[in-house]
Amino acid sequence: MNIFYELHKEIPREGPGNNETTRKAYQTIEKFVSKPTILDIGCGPGMQTMELASLTDGKIIATDMNDGFLDELREKVNQQYFSNKVSVEKANMKSLPYSEGEFDVIWSEGAIYIIGYENGLKEWKRFLNEDGILVVSELSWLKENPPQEPVDFWKIAYPGADSINKNREKAEKHGYEVIDTIVLPESGWWEHYYTPLEKRISLFREKYQHNQKALNTLIEFQTEIDLYRNYSEYYGYVFYLLRKKS
Repeated sequence: MNIFYELHKEIPREGPGNNETTRKAYQTIEKFVSKPTILDIGCGPGMQTMELASLTDGKIIATDMNDGFLDELREKVNQQYFSNKVSVEKANMKSLPYSEGEFDVIWSEGAIYIIGYENGLKEWKRFLNEDGILVVSELSWLKENPPQEPVDFWKIAYPGADSINKNREKAEKHGYEVIDTIVLPESGWWEHYYTPLEKRISLFREKYQHNQKALNTLIEFQTEIDLYRNYSEYYGYVFYLLRKKS
């Protein structure tokens, strides 16, 4: 089994986030849309999908490439009786099988990094209708001149990380109006992601004590967690609420 999936399969999220910030972001854009058709890209096990389903009177298509996460989400959708408003589909964010202008809202929490923030802004724009809304959360620098340790780590792990102001400028350059930005609170990193992940890392160290490749992956995740523990004031996830310009 893929070590990433095995680590993540029993925790609520694949990355930082919480329902409170999802809700705040949706309530901010709600005035721009009515019964929206929403595409949730890189939905993972779907914590934010389920929150959106509880908030919207529109329809949601939730997509990911991981069959395990998609199965988890389908089960949640059925348990909460949301099958009338949520469809779960396997789709590659790099080649989405949808029509131009099909969606009122595109939503992607902690996943745009896979295709790259700026590339995602460009590639996904065509799937939005006129004045459509794009909401993405993206790793961003919160302060200027951060210490060298997190700079060195993220230069390798995610060299595309940039400041909030520069990410706003990129959005405007690619034809979006910035409605708002929302910084995910530190609790959004810990409660549903790092805290349960750290517990699983401890369990898996014993399970994979003779598998160096798996141990290296566990060490990488633990290093990331420790880094955030020490330097959380310097970087975080930021929600960018963007409106396609006519």
